Amino acid sequence: MNKKIKILTLSDHPLSPSGVGTQTKYMIDALLETGKYEIISFGGAIKHESYEPMKIAEDWVVVPVDGYGTPEAIRSVIRNEKPDILWFMTDPRFYDWLWDIENEVRANLPMVYYHVWDNKPYPMFNRPSYLSNDLIATISKVTDDVVRNVTPEVECVYLPHSVDTNIFKPFSVAEKKAFRVENLEEANRDKVIFFWNNRNARRKQTGSIMFWFKEFLDEVGHDKAMMVMHTDPRDPHGQDMYAILDDLRLLDGQISISTGKYPLEGLANLYNMADCTINISDAEGFGLATFESLCCGTPIIVNMTGGLQEQVTNGEEWFGIGIEPASRAIIGSQDVPWIYEDRVSKEDFIAALHKMYNMTPEQRQGMGQGGRDHIEKNYGFESYGKRWDELLTKVHETHGSWENRKNYQAWRLIEIP
Repeated sequence: MNKKIKILTLSDHPLSPSGVGTQTKYMIDALLETGKYEIISFGGAIKHESYEPMKIAEDWVVVPVDGYGTPEAIRSVIRNEKPDILWFMTDPRFYDWLWDIENEVRANLPMVYYHVWDNKPYPMFNRPSYLSNDLIATISKVTDDVVRNVTPEVECVYLPHSVDTNIFKPFSVAEKKAFRVENLEEANRDKVIFFWNNRNARRKQTGSIMFWFKEFLDEVGHDKAMMVMHTDPRDPHGQDMYAILDDLRLLDGQISISTGKYPLEGLANLYNMADCTINISDAEGFGLATFESLCCGTPIIVNMTGGLQEQVTNGEEWFGIGIEPASRAIIGSQDVPWIYEDRVSKEDFIAALHKMYNMTPEQRQGMGQGGRDHIEKNYGFESYGKRWDELLTKVHETHGSWENRKNYQAWRLIEIP
């Protein structure tokens, strides 16, 4: 019997509802189905009630960690478990500590990075980090272009996110009506409903959306449309949404804040309840919420930035409304010297709301169904798992691990004249 390939994953906790956590779990589930893999996951980026390892399945253990792990934790697991591949995902800034010990890790096993950088100018300051990997997989065409330009010598594979189309699927007209009757007050059941499912953070434009949506309601009537915002209204990285509602005097459900921790099936219900899903983030690596929305047959309004661009259109058809950025600022910090911040204007956003509002239900349904067809054709759920299996098998065969490690030289002698 062949020895199973042991993968060590670093990311958001795979059982968390975040986009990173969800995509990690999708990949792990697909790998385990093949019977070829054993998985050890560092479950990061959430608060833990216990730090005891959790056995999720026969060949899958999750080790709770703070942040995304530490050099000591990685060294311990590598020494004791001897994984064959280290796979990790999220913003590269969170892994400076990992790339600092690259020579220790890669001496024994290859590193595969699932990269999420979402914007330009090309981040040349990330080049040393990118060079520290045996392979980089990319979540969007923008991310792929970034990696290929910053480090053309590193193997790069475009492998976009996917979503479970058996969970995220359209309601029939009758099912949608029944869900609204069951879950909405009578006064809201016939309104055009816009849905926003994002973290309450600066780049997500939480406050702008609320202020601008109020202006839209002032124009069409406060009894004609509403917006459901699924988020944490008091996220320390965002705005006090309740204070904004109070200041705008939107106290009759014109903007409803949803704070429940829903399973994926619950989120699918919310996408189906809505007539349109919104995402006008300043920057977006992929944009899982709008992706899930299209799978449910609900059209989208998006900022034409990052991975959102390849969701809303296939170059010929449109599955919602794409808003071109009205301005572009170059922002940064001590960790990120520069990155574009793409911003839509208030006028363009309100115009997009009007355009979607004025469509017939049949027009919105047709646009949404086109979006689902686009997702199934280009981002298939089964092919996502199959591609990860093929890619990681190839990495294992090409680069080996431990006594069979290949294609990596931790050091070399240089003759100095």
